[in-house]
Formats: sequence, structure tokens, C-alpha cells
Amino acid sequence: SVLEGKDARTEDAAFFLSSPSPQQKSSTPLHPSGSPAEMSERPAPHVVSEEERNLVRSCLQRWRNEIEQDVQDLKESITRINLCIEQMYCDPLLQQVPYRLHAVLVHEGQANAGHYWAYIYDQPRKSWLKYNDISVTESSWEELERDSFGGLKNASAYCLMYISDKVSRFVADKDDGSEVGQFQQEVEALPPELRHYIQEDNWRLEQEAEEWEEEQSCKIPQMEPSPASGSQDLSSESGPDQSSVCEQSVRSLSSEHAMIAKEQTAKAIANTADAYEKNGVEAALCEAFHEEYSRLYLLAKETPTPQNDARLQHVLIYFLQNNAPQQVVERTLLEQFADKNLSYDESRSISIMKVARAKLREIGPDDVDMEEYKRWHEDYSLFRKVSVYLLTGLELYQNRKYQESLTYLVYAYQSNTKLLMKGTNRGVNESLIALYRRKCLLKLNEVAASLFVSCEEARVAEGISILNELIIPCMHLMNNFEISKEDLDAIEVMRNRWCSYLGREDMDAKLQMKLGELLPRLLDCSTEVVVLKEPPKIRPNSPYDLCSRFAAVMESIHGASTVTVK
Repeated sequence: SVLEGKDARTEDAAFFLSSPSPQQKSSTPLHPSGSPAEMSERPAPHVVSEEERNLVRSCLQRWRNEIEQDVQDLKESITRINLCIEQMYCDPLLQQVPYRLHAVLVHEGQANAGHYWAYIYDQPRKSWLKYNDISVTESSWEELERDSFGGLKNASAYCLMYISDKVSRFVADKDDGSEVGQFQQEVEALPPELRHYIQEDNWRLEQEAEEWEEEQSCKIPQMEPSPASGSQDLSSESGPDQSSVCEQSVRSLSSEHAMIAKEQTAKAIANTADAYEKNGVEAALCEAFHEEYSRLYLLAKETPTPQNDARLQHVLIYFLQNNAPQQVVERTLLEQFADKNLSYDESRSISIMKVARAKLREIGPDDVDMEEYKRWHEDYSLFRKVSVYLLTGLELYQNRKYQESLTYLVYAYQSNTKLLMKGTNRGVNESLIALYRRKCLLKLNEVAASLFVSCEEARVAEGISILNELIIPCMHLMNNFEISKEDLDAIEVMRNRWCSYLGREDMDAKLQMKLGELLPRLLDCSTEVVVLKEPPKIRPNSPYDLCSRFAAVMESIHGASTVTVK
């Protein structure tokens, strides 16, 4: 056997190397002759015969050949195993039920703690949806891969779910890419005449509901702002002004935008006095409509400046700059003149309002896609919210109110990201929000750290509260796969600041214990789900108020002066 052969060779080698041979007298030295001292320093044996040398050489060569053969056998075995794995499912019996990936459960964090979310493939949309707590957002295969294979964060795929390919194709064929419900599918199956009748009836019902809501809103008394509150820049919707809360709840977004622009609409109506007297209400409405459209169109074409964002002035400027459908633009402008809050002139504005409302009723569901119409108004409403949050955050930051400022800036950034996914001109400057969010976070971290090392119990508690309620939640929101290098560097600076307090001799054991409880949350943003509380809702008194605040803030950024808006 091989082992026996190896033992025999070992014994042979040992024998020839240790036992003297009959030819020892004719053997040659391994090294040139020298002094006895030099000979003693060299390894034994000092003299080897040619026969002994040949025997060792042949043994080593034979062992090398055997090892190379073993390596080759192992390579061939690995190749055979890989081939078996690759051809494992080539068996026809195992190819009867094709399947595809349907869902992926992702885990982030440690084994005993962490957070789960899921990616589920939506057949009608032909895209992946991300289910994360109460949030459901459209995702991509690239994001799914990043989460599943790990990377910057401690996330990895925890469970894979496959379904039959036949089932998924059946669902896709049944839904046919539509997002409507079962009722809408039944309506689509009806004859064209009956289907059109149902659509018309639903449209009329929706119009009646909107009219009733607006009539109810007009019955609510308008509260005039007091002199004390009139000097303030902001009016909170969560305050005591209950009438504004009721109006907001019963008025649709398009009606709200009409209400915001009512002063501009009133000026357009006032300019049609001659046309109204000479040619009647129809001509006055037509003239006011075209004059207002021309004015807004020219404003939309103006080159924006750092101190001026025309989109804040009027909803139609936002629509025109983002190439909204013409039907959406025209219906929105018509709603401006149909707003029941137009009560500046009982004879002219009310008459124009009634004619405009009559024209709105003539617009059927085939003329305007109402779902698309609502989405455009939702985008503009979100744009105004982002702008107000950004301006408020910048004003608070320049007045060194970092705690209040950070929440507004974080929510402005999160909401603005949703808008920018639809187009670069849908939202505001992302880099501006990110810059001041980062600055505010670093400032607030310095404040919290200073409070923590003060060793005063009340100040330490305040510093921990700032860290838990603001800094850590903000870091969780920032620390995602799209995080910029600047934000990542800022997070590392904050973490290093807190890690530097470990082992400080001037800190007592109790404070070190609290630090030990905080550091895991600072260093691992995946161990828990943190929700940052949304700031109080605020709105400007008018578009002009919003524009003046915008100009003041932008000037203060470039001039490094404190914001003051009168």
C-alpha cells in the first residue's frame, strides 16, 4: 500500500543516513575540507556517498509525483462536485414547477435585537414594494440587493419566499397592470354605454359633494387676526384658531390653493370692470382667465434667483415650471375664479364665480384625469410644506434655537426627497437642506455633550434627553445607503466625541454607566426603530409672506446676518 511504501522508504532513508556502508571509504565530503572547528559547525553527516545522494533524490522525486497526483485528484473531484450541483435541477422531474422570487425578509441588527422589513414583488406594478413598519414605498431590485447582501449597514436577507411562476403570471394577467379595485374591474366589464353612464353619475356625485363641503366652509365665520398675532410671521394650525382647522378639514387641496391665491384672483377680476360693463359676465370671465394665465406664464418663465422662488407665489407657476398637463392647469385656474371666498364685489365677483362654477360642471371625467389632478395638487401642497419647514428651520438655526431647528430641517429633507424623485424642479435645493441639517446636528451635539460632562444632574439629564429624542433619531434617518460623505463624516465626528469620554478620570462611575448605555445606540443605528416626532404644523399668512420670508432667509445665508422678517 501507499502507507507501507512510505514507511519502507522512510526506513531505507534512515538506514542509509545513519548506518555506515561498505563503500564509506570512497564517499565524498559534502563541503570542502577545513579545520575541525569549521567541520563541527556544519550539519551531520559531514560526508555522503553518491549512492546515498541518489537514493534521497529518487525518494523526494517519487514523493513529489505522488503529491502532485493527489492534488490533481482533488481538483478533478471538485470539478465533478460543481458539475453535479450545476446539473442538479436539469432532471426533468425537477423542472415541472417553475418558480420565481416573490418576497424577501430583511433583518438588520444583532441576533437578539434588530429590525425587520420586507420586499414584496407587486405583479400589477411590475416593481418591488418595501414594507417597513407603516410605510410602504416603491423600491428597486438594486436596493433589495444592497439590503440583502449587507454593506455599509448590518442588514442581510433573513428569509426568501418563492411562488409558482404560473401563479404569478395568472395574477399579472388578471390584474393587467391596473391598480383599480374589484369594483372598477367589474365596471370595465360592462358595455360602453352603461360604463359611461356610471362614470358620469360618479362624477356628478363628486361635484355635489365638493360643492356641499365648500358651502359648509363658507358658513364658518372668518376670524380676523388680532393685532398681537398679526405681528407674528407664523400662524400655527394647531393653535386656538379652530375655524382655520375646520376649513382645512372640509376643503380639498385644490380649493385650498384657490383660497391661498384669492388676492391675486381678486385683482384679476378687478381689472375686468370695463369688459363686465360692456360685454357681460361671460366676457369678463374670459378676459380675467386669459390675463391671469398670461401673467402667471411669464412669471414661470423668469430665471430664478437665490432670493426669489416664483413657485411660492402661485400653484400654477409650480405646475407650469414642471410641465403639468394643460387640462390640469386650466381646471386649476378655473377653480380660482369659482372659489366661493370671492366676496370683494357682490355684483361682479359673485357673478363671475357662478359662471366659473357652471363651466366646472361641464368638465366631465373624460376631459380631466381627476386622479392625476389630485396628485399634482398633493405635490404642490407638499412643496409648500417643505418650503415652510426649511424656512422655519433656517430662521431658528440663525437664532441659535438648534433643538427646534433640527426637527424642521429633518422633515423638510425627508419630504423633499419624495418630490425630487419625480423631477429636479418638484422640490427645493436638496444640498441646502442637507448642509444646514448637518450644521444644526453638529451644533446640537456640542450642546448635548457639554451638558453631559457638566456632572450636574439636571444638565446631564437634559443632555441625555437631547441625544435620545433628537440626535440619535436624526442619525438613524441620515444613515442609509444614499448617505453622502459629508453626512457620514459628521456622524463619525459626533460618535468620536462621545467615545472620547470613555475612561475619563473626572467622570464618576454612575456617569460612565450612563455613557455605556448611550454608546450602543450611537454606534449601531440598526438595533431599534426610532421615530422623530414631526414639528408643529405652520403656514404663512399669504404667498407674499412666504416669499418675503424666503428672500430674508436667503439674504441672511449669504450675508451671515440674523433673520428678521417684518
